[in-house]
Amino acid sequence: MELALSYGWMILVLWLILRAHGQRGLLPVLYPVSIPIRDPPSVSIIVPARNEGHNLPRCLHSLLHQNYRQDRLNLIVVDDNSTDDTFAVGCSFAGRSRSLKIIRCPPLPPRWCGKPHACWIGARMSRLDDEWVCFMDADVQAGPELIGSAVTAARSQQLALLSLAPRQRLGSFSERLIIPCGLFLMAFRQDLETVQSPHSNQVTANGQFMLVQRHAYEFVGGHAAVHDAVCEDLELARLIKKAGGRVLLEDGKLLLAARMYTGWKSLWMGFSKNAVEMLGGRAAAFVTALLVLLLPPAGLLLPTIDGVGCASGHAADCVALVPALAGTAAATGLHIAGALYFRAPFWYGLIFPLGYAVGGCLAFESLRRHWRSNIIWKGRSYP
Repeated sequence: MELALSYGWMILVLWLILRAHGQRGLLPVLYPVSIPIRDPPSVSIIVPARNEGHNLPRCLHSLLHQNYRQDRLNLIVVDDNSTDDTFAVGCSFAGRSRSLKIIRCPPLPPRWCGKPHACWIGARMSRLDDEWVCFMDADVQAGPELIGSAVTAARSQQLALLSLAPRQRLGSFSERLIIPCGLFLMAFRQDLETVQSPHSNQVTANGQFMLVQRHAYEFVGGHAAVHDAVCEDLELARLIKKAGGRVLLEDGKLLLAARMYTGWKSLWMGFSKNAVEMLGGRAAAFVTALLVLLLPPAGLLLPTIDGVGCASGHAADCVALVPALAGTAAATGLHIAGALYFRAPFWYGLIFPLGYAVGGCLAFESLRRHWRSNIIWKGRSYP
């Protein structure tokens, strides 16, 4: 029995590594296009911002220095009833550029979530003849070729929606511990070959950056059609794909970077808000939470039990120890590589079971909030 468990553990780890590697190949990297587009289409960039005064300067400075014709860019910051200095920061930048304006969001209507409302208000205030609408989070910093490269890619591939995954900047202990495990989990769970296919009804998107063809956006009803969605990015992408538009997620690590959370509290609140949708619904989130709570400790326990048995002279345990150690070593090596990729000390890869344990608790907390209809984000409660 122990031999079967040890081999099962090793095979599972190797399969997960191969799957993650294969998934990475299905997420094309978008490379910077340094040559400006000769006759660029007009683009409205909407930045919804609630209590983002600390992030806005970096974000707006990067957007105001795009390698793109400024008369074809329309930058709108939507202050979503912030309680910090978001509006003042936006106003200070608006005074430096004619292409930037900041607006205050009206009070949140009943049954609306905050971000889709801010995005919708921004889209209504944009130039309706703009060919593209870009939604970008305030915690994102853009490289100078971002808009030009994204527009070029979207046009050349005839996309209705192009979403980019930024390079994630991690600072605190909690970010470095949990976010790499969460991204590995998404790579293990999602079948990118299916969701990226235009023939599938499944979809994926990242709300940190979405470039949407104006016609496609208006055709599906824009953010008003997903007004009550906690993960409005996925729902909007799903509507556009269902309507026949091509939707694609690409790796934007060379063009933009983001720091989603700055510490334990914001990370806990953010993931407990989104985890159920990110993991594919309540049933999938429940199963995933159980697996990430049980499998990593089991991977440590198996070689320990086999090692003790082998030291006691049990030949069967000595045989089982080899695949058990191989599986655990491979899993540890994968997470050390992940830690180094995110520019974190290697030892974060050694404590990966702790990251998954916290991730499992986050998934259960997200389930609890969804079952109780008590989702809280940035001082608001959504039923």
